[in-house]
This record gives sequence, structure tokens and C-alpha cells, in this order.
Amino acid sequence: MADPATYRPAPGSIPESPGVYRFRDEHGRVIYVGKAKSLRSRLNSYFADYSSLHPRTQTMVQTAARVDWTVVGTEVEALQLEYSWIKEFDPRFNVRYRDDKSYPYLAVTLNEEFPRVMVMRGAKKKGVRYFGPYSHAWAIRETVDQLLRVFPVRTCSAGVFKRQHQLDRPCLLGYIGKCSAPCVGRVSPDEHRQLADDFCDFMAGNTTRFIKRLERDMREAAASQEYERAARLRDDVRALERALEKQAVVLADSTDCDMIAFAEDELEAAVQVFYVRGGRIRGQRGWVVDKVEDVTTADLVEHFLIQIYSESDSVPREVLVPALPPEAEAMTELLGEQRGGPVRLRVPQRGDKKTLLETVARNAHEALKQHKTRRASDLTTRSRALQEIQDALELDDAPLRIECYDVSNLQGTNVVASMVVFEDGLARKSEYRRFTIKAVEGQDDVRSIHEVITRRFRRYLAESEKLGELDAFADPADEPAGGAGTPSPRAEGGVDGDGAHQPIDPETGRPRKFAYPPNLVIVDGGPPQVAAARKALTELGVEDIAVCGIAKRLEEIWLPGEDDPVILPRNSEGMFLVQRVRDEAHRFAITFHRQRRSKSMTVSELDNVPGLGPARRAALLKHFGSLKRLKEATPEQVAEVPGIGLRSAEGIVAALNGPPGTAQAGDGATDTGAAGTGAAGTGDGEHRGRRE
Repeated sequence: MADPATYRPAPGSIPESPGVYRFRDEHGRVIYVGKAKSLRSRLNSYFADYSSLHPRTQTMVQTAARVDWTVVGTEVEALQLEYSWIKEFDPRFNVRYRDDKSYPYLAVTLNEEFPRVMVMRGAKKKGVRYFGPYSHAWAIRETVDQLLRVFPVRTCSAGVFKRQHQLDRPCLLGYIGKCSAPCVGRVSPDEHRQLADDFCDFMAGNTTRFIKRLERDMREAAASQEYERAARLRDDVRALERALEKQAVVLADSTDCDMIAFAEDELEAAVQVFYVRGGRIRGQRGWVVDKVEDVTTADLVEHFLIQIYSESDSVPREVLVPALPPEAEAMTELLGEQRGGPVRLRVPQRGDKKTLLETVARNAHEALKQHKTRRASDLTTRSRALQEIQDALELDDAPLRIECYDVSNLQGTNVVASMVVFEDGLARKSEYRRFTIKAVEGQDDVRSIHEVITRRFRRYLAESEKLGELDAFADPADEPAGGAGTPSPRAEGGVDGDGAHQPIDPETGRPRKFAYPPNLVIVDGGPPQVAAARKALTELGVEDIAVCGIAKRLEEIWLPGEDDPVILPRNSEGMFLVQRVRDEAHRFAITFHRQRRSKSMTVSELDNVPGLGPARRAALLKHFGSLKRLKEATPEQVAEVPGIGLRSAEGIVAALNGPPGTAQAGDGATDTGAAGTGAAGTGDGEHRGRRE
């Protein structure tokens, strides 16, 4: 690693003009390309305060051995040069977009004497007109099949075309009228090219004139009593209409725009684009990008526009984005030059376009989720992830069972925590648990973690005692400690839906909730939270369970008592698994917190009436329809509600209609169970996570 001070440019040597700069390593390879309105200001930021840089930027400046720059005249030129260098050098520290899958296009080879309609993937070629991209190749073939009735353009390969020409006999499509058969001279090259041009016009959105022309010809044929020809034209109109129906109308007919949305986390981002032409969604495409620097959504938008549109010949009149890039005017000018006409770059604020952009954003979130799930669902990938975690944390065994804990609160109120479980790298939602924090006042995540870990493992020790002195990890096939013929407590367990053995409580017949210890406990936080978790386990005498924490901002893994974090490689499968476990714990905690917060915001006078639980409160409100009508009721009317006697009714009426404070006569205790979720709370305040 180089010291940035050794290659820092001399003071005053960097110009203040706009330009593009390159960081190079000791071998001269370009590792980062950037642009700036003022080269002096931007480059000085890399050397002024090293500690304030993002960790990945710190790595970049340490890897570099020198920096050079090129001065340009305008910001637009800087954008163009930056893209050219990124494409040429492929720097490792720049944001790079990659397709999340390969998308097919509908292509018309206008560069051939007899243009061909075909499905095409990969790099675009000059002289070929492209439409799409489409989600599936079959969607293109269905559309083409409908249009060939009206525009019988050649679809065969060069080899088939040459063979049929030599045989002087058209192929099957030529016989059934779905090809004009230029191979045998049924149409001239000019006539066939006109068919191809009409096909392209229709696909480009100029649909009305073709349908009107066919309808006019159909009426003329009917008036001339050419009924067979009129029927064929009628079928052609229906074929075009069916082709149009396959593309949803979402905006005005004159709307041509690309709608771009992002979903991102600390390591990756997914981007989705909807292509709207003529008011219809003509195609959809997605990319996934690794974040190799500290970038905002606006920065991602800028990188995306440069990389995707710099070589595109299909820049639309309008591009809708979630955030404007830092140099929006320069970017708009660059896109306008690429298109050969004005381009509008904006963030929709209301109306149909904003609604559609929200739909694109939901697709981006789903794409990011699927991208991460694909990694987790592969057995080989999961095994590699567990092995990487074992090696990085120096564990004796792979962490086949991981438990992660997260605390959620709003300014110290409604403090809750979550426990999620991953076994063999997959979520076990039946094992999730939720905790209501009781002992902590205010916003103190450290004390909350200590309480949750203490309660969870105190229950584990209690369950272990019920199971006997055998190790909770004993294999069902092992001979129990009592000798042959003695039933193993582990063997008493049934098998749950995931195929894992689950110890059964002989008294209740239900699976024991905290019978299994994890191999690894992860807490959401840094050294203080990790120390609190380790302390809680030590106080309980549990010393054989590994503990670590993951800090959100920098994705660092902290171990108890260590001054420096463990850094998992950014793109490693182990990092993705730890991040996914942490995100799931955060999601589960946030969901429970919102439920409790919503419940606390809707507390009514009935909540403070002594002796009324959730079921009877709900029955009263359902019977009378509102609290106002309940207050107006007599004790006899209240007693008509199932489950409420006359004496209880008199107490309810007195509490609701008495002087202020009457309803507080009882202890005011509320049920700590998961009311409304179908799961009862335990005496310790835990709630079993419902299957989702």
C-alpha cells in the first residue's frame, strides 16, 4: 500500500479547469477514472483529510501510485471523456453495470438486400433496427407471428434463403402467406424493403395509419362484393389489434420516455428501466451494479446514463429518474447530442408518470431481492459462504445455525428486538422470535442487546435441563448417555416442515422454543453491542458460542475484545450471507416495532377498564359499533354481549361514564402477548415469529 502523500501533486500544479483524472497503480494500470468541474478542488479532497474518506476510497488512494489529469473545455466534454476512459481501461474502482440477465430484442436487418426479422441478443450491429428489449423471446415470436399476416417479411436464415433460392421453391411460410417469398422472386427487393419499412413503422408506434388503411380497403372490397378479400383484410386488422393488445397502454399515445428506478443497499444496487413508446410499455431491462465507492442515488443515475446511452441510438425525448445527476444540465446536453434533438431529464412529482415510476422502483427492489436470493438458494454458494465465515472468524466448525439480533425503537419508545435464525444458510422463519424490552429506559441498544441475549439463553439453559444432561447437538443416531435402550431426548423430536429434527415438549406436545443453541450469534452493531452480548453469555456460563457484530455503515465484522474489525471481501459469499442475515433481523424488528407503535397510538378508554382483555374489548366494539354508542348503553344492554355478565357490564358502564380516572382503578396491565397476530406472548415477553 502506498502513502498518498508520496504522489500528491505539488501545490498549485493542479488547474482549476474542468477535466478528467486517472489514478494509476505502481504498474501503471488505471484503477479509477473521475471527472470534476474543478480538478484542483476535487483532487485536493483525496489528499486533504485521509481519515474522512470512505473506506473504499481510502483503499483506492492507497492502491494508487500516481495521478494524472486532462483538462477539457466544458462539463459535457468531461462526461464524454470520462466514459471513453472507463470503457477503455475498465478501472476496478469505478461503478460498473452488468445485465442481471440477457434480454432479447426484435431486430430487422435493414443492412441486407432482403431485410430479415429475427430475435437477437448480444451486442448491437450497425444497420440493424432494434425494438425492445423484451422480457422473453416467446413474447417477440408471438408478436411477429401476428404481424407477418400483414407484413410478410422474410424471417429465414441466410442458409435457408439460399437453399430455397436454388430449389426455386418457397418455404412453408411462403405457401401459407406469412412470407412474401423474395427467395423465388415473388416480390422485388424494393417491394420487400417497403414491407420491412412498414413493419418498422408499426413497431415504432405508428400504428393508426395501417389499421385505418386496412379498414378502408376492407370496406371497399365489401362494396365491390369481393368478400373473400374483405374477410382476409378483416383478419389482418384483428391480427394488428391483437399485437397491440399485448403491449399495455399506460400513458398518452404521444409519450416516448425511459423510466429508470434504483433499489440499493450498502454493497449493491439494482436498476430497472421501462421503455415506453407511443404510450405503451415496449420493453423492460435490468442491471445489477457493485458499489465500489461511496455513491449516492444521484451518482448512480449519472453513471448509468453515461454508460447506457453513450453508444445508444435510441435515446428518447424524455428520461425519468428518481434523482437528478449532479451535473444535470451537462448530462441533458450530452443526451441531446447523442439523440440529435432535445432530451428532457426530470424527476416526476405527480400523476401517471410518478405512479409508473413507483412501479419500476418496485421491480428494482424485487430484482435486487431475487439477485441476493439466487446466491442464497444455491447449495454450493451457501457452503462456500459458511466456509468463508468460518475461516474469517476462525471458528472450529462451520456456523450451520446462525442467530441474529436487532433492536428497534423510536426515540426510546416501544423498544423491541428480533431474533432470526438461519440454518445451512437458509432462513428458518418458524424459529424467529420477537422480544419486548422491559428493563431498558430510553434509547440504549447496548443494554437492550444484553437483556435479549440473557433472556434467550436463560431459556435455552432451562430447556436443556428439561432435555437432560445430554448435549443439545447430540445426533439422534448416537447412543444416549443412559446406555442402550434409553430413549434419547433428541430422538423424541419430530421433524418440522424444513426436515430438521425439533425436540418435542412431552407436556404440551409442541416443539421446544429455545432448545437449540446457535453456532454463531450476530448482533446488529459494533464493539459495544458485541461486548454486551459476550458479557450476557459469560454471566450465564455459556462459553462455547461464537459472537460477532456487523456495523451497518462500513459492513465491518467485530469480534469481542478486538481493536480492529474483520473485513470480509466485499463480493464474497460470506459477506452476502452475513448481510442478508442482518437485513432480515432488521426487517423483522422494524415490522414488530411498527405493530406496537400502531397499537399504542390507537389506545382507547376501553384499554384501561379493569378486567377487559383484547377479546372482550373487540366483542364490545363489534356489538355497539363505536365507543360513543357503548357509553350510551345501559348495563343490561352491555350484558347482551356474549361473554359479559351483568356484574361485569355494570363495572364497564361505571368505568366509562364515571369521573375522570375511574377507568384507572385497576392495575392497568395490558396483555403482552402478540394480540392480533395469532401467537401468545410468553412470560418473558417473547413472541413467536409467525410464518410469513
